[in-house]
Amino acid sequence: MGISKEVFGQNSKGETVYSFTVTNGNGTKMKVIELGAALQSLEVADREGKFSDVVLGYDNVGQYETGNSENFGVVIGRIANRTKDARFTLNGKEYTLAKNDGENNLHSGPDSYSRRRWEGEIADNERGQAVCFSLVSPDGDQGMPGELHVSVTYILTEDDSVILEYEGVSDADTVVNLTNHSYFNLAGHSSGTVYEQKMWLAADEFTPSDAGLIPTGEYRSVKGTPMDFTEPKAIGADINADYEPLVLAGGYDHNFVLKNNGEVELAGSLYDEKSGRYMEVFTQMPGMQIYTGNFLDGSSRGKGDCYYEKRDGVCFETQFFPDAVNNKAFKSSVVKAGVPFKYITVYKFSTK
Repeated sequence: MGISKEVFGQNSKGETVYSFTVTNGNGTKMKVIELGAALQSLEVADREGKFSDVVLGYDNVGQYETGNSENFGVVIGRIANRTKDARFTLNGKEYTLAKNDGENNLHSGPDSYSRRRWEGEIADNERGQAVCFSLVSPDGDQGMPGELHVSVTYILTEDDSVILEYEGVSDADTVVNLTNHSYFNLAGHSSGTVYEQKMWLAADEFTPSDAGLIPTGEYRSVKGTPMDFTEPKAIGADINADYEPLVLAGGYDHNFVLKNNGEVELAGSLYDEKSGRYMEVFTQMPGMQIYTGNFLDGSSRGKGDCYYEKRDGVCFETQFFPDAVNNKAFKSSVVKAGVPFKYITVYKFSTK
């Protein structure tokens, strides 16, 4: 039980990148790294007490810095997900972003926070053992207004919860939509597809997208569609269905509308019957992007020399809706100058 700090490697700028390994009284072990403020590994027990690492990732700095197009485990910012036509207007001024997903912007472009070294430190927290990563994003960074001071704290509790707290403040009105892009596989990160793992979502609606995966502004009921996870269902049950939203995205890569009214509540769960591992996701964010690793293609050499194939993990990206800054049908992702924000996501692990 405790926290240790080690050198993980050096980035291309010659900066030392540290990792922090946190272990609780149950033997659950979380490793987070300064590059991308990433969750690098998470070892949790199955019903027999056997531990496995349940998040996909890499073993070295170089892969996280230059090869991580999959965004394994990282914090995405300043705007997660897609921004239509790589631009938005705020307070009457148009801001232009990098086009890195066709005509659109994805995850704030090639210079996302996921590629940067955050400053990590062991933090005091009454709920558990904590590591805080902080970053200063200058005015004009990624084409966006305002100097943003932001931090992400990972807390490992004694009830096997991993709490993520996102906090920050900007000196000008700006857009903030931070998320974590961990891919979970409760059978173990190198165990193959998540098809048989059962997912449940606290969502009666999702937001359909166009061919560029930009939500149209429609709220569509999941009832009677392959998007319905209001009862636990194997991820692979309908993933290849001939249903336009699934066909366009190549699987699940959709924003689900949560019903929490801005309070931290249960948003979804994942269960692996073979191991008995069970994960619950809590958040107060209005949406959650479910992404089933549709673009993994076996070319990514992950931890322990395994190669991650299509749908070997599933992401639960808590967020404001994609393109919320441009779509008046969605809750705004704008933060006001000088007004601090705080967003919370919890991944809680148990067995059954």
